[in-house]
Amino acid sequence: MNQSETPLFDRLLSYSGEQPHSFHVPGHKNGLIFSSKGIHSYKNLLSIDATEINGLDDLHAPTGVIADAQKLAADWFGVEHTHFLIGGSTVGNIAMILATCSEGDKILVQRNCHKSVLSGIELAGAQPIFLAPDYEESVHRYTSPSLWTIQEGLEKHPDCKALFLTYPDYFGTTYDLERIITYVHTRNIPVLIDEAHGVHFSIGQEFPKSALKAGADAVVQSAHKMAPAMTMGSYLHVQSEYVLNDRIKYYLNMVQSSSPSYPIMASLDLSRHFLANLTTVELNQVMESVRQFRSQLERLEVGKVLLADDPLKITLDLSEMGYSTHQVSRLFEQNQVYPELTTDTQILFVHGLAPISDWEALLHRLDSIKSQLINLVQHDTIEVIRVPQVPIQALNLTYREMKKRDQQFVGLRNAVGQICAENIVPYPPGIPLVLKGERISPSHVDMIQYLLDKGISFQNSEINEKILVFSDIKGE
Repeated sequence: MNQSETPLFDRLLSYSGEQPHSFHVPGHKNGLIFSSKGIHSYKNLLSIDATEINGLDDLHAPTGVIADAQKLAADWFGVEHTHFLIGGSTVGNIAMILATCSEGDKILVQRNCHKSVLSGIELAGAQPIFLAPDYEESVHRYTSPSLWTIQEGLEKHPDCKALFLTYPDYFGTTYDLERIITYVHTRNIPVLIDEAHGVHFSIGQEFPKSALKAGADAVVQSAHKMAPAMTMGSYLHVQSEYVLNDRIKYYLNMVQSSSPSYPIMASLDLSRHFLANLTTVELNQVMESVRQFRSQLERLEVGKVLLADDPLKITLDLSEMGYSTHQVSRLFEQNQVYPELTTDTQILFVHGLAPISDWEALLHRLDSIKSQLINLVQHDTIEVIRVPQVPIQALNLTYREMKKRDQQFVGLRNAVGQICAENIVPYPPGIPLVLKGERISPSHVDMIQYLLDKGISFQNSEINEKILVFSDIKGE
């Protein structure tokens, strides 16, 4: 197929150029009706913010330009089917789980998965069997479950309907996924992958092997994270006899908006075009820019710059320098340099798929940061706290049992021994520290308090004082 084509984007441009009279939604009427305060910023985008009129196709039953755009994406990624997602990888993760699991079914799932995976499992009424990730001293993080842990999980739970893994992790760390998939397929079990941070792996060359090349059955990718697509724009790829594409489509129709965003869909068409037409010369320029940025971070002497399997993920580790990551990250932001993520010991920077365009301004800001670091107080080497991991773990209550329980808030220290009634989620990255349905341990509470003391944000508004737990069965 001709990867220089962009059928959906081209049709939207043609529609806009016709200067149509709109007697349909959306209410901004191709940008003619809008707040005067924002019209200058939004005008061009609104001209292609259309709806499912004749010629613009329908995401939920595509036969025209959307179908053509999805086929071009499937061709470039080398898969049987590609679906455009306008609700982020979240809806893709949910659809993959609903398509493979029914109520009561078991599913093996990586413990440090994104919260959307847990949402999908709860909606399906499935029974998650969690696989603990290994801790890698070299990067001071839990990364992924070992093949041995996965084998043990399948030995203990041979009736599992699927294996769900994250690849790569937020920080660009990968593992031998192909070996795992080869083994799991001997059990005739599908492997579902949240590859939210790996859409660019299909470029090859400088990047790790993609989950698609490794043989995964269904893969979700956030195009908006690592490729030039609009926020929430993602892909769901299917290439398997174990995962039925018709079931994927059925559940996507259920969880995606019935009024999908045409600008987001068009950006997915353009994102594929960008990836497919990126030249070796351009990629080499990106890699040189990455090397220069890493060098400039090292020059700050504020922490160790860690190597990642994905060169676009650049992590500054402060655990041995005594600086507060919260203070250092704030210093970057005060100088208009915005990192992606700050944890208790690390700051993550994400380089784009193009060289940095204004080195002079960036270097000036980094010089300013370096000069201001002297004002930050250095403490002793940061003690890294870990929550002990159970290699293979089920929840203490099933989702059906949880529905029958009342809930109540208790103080943080009083929560020990009780069963959590919500996922406790530091964000970013959106990976639950405590699972809904999991018994709260002293280590959990210690870690929550430790992260709060480090200035880490949670998606639990009451977490500073209390935790929602399950109490008695309703009516008793």
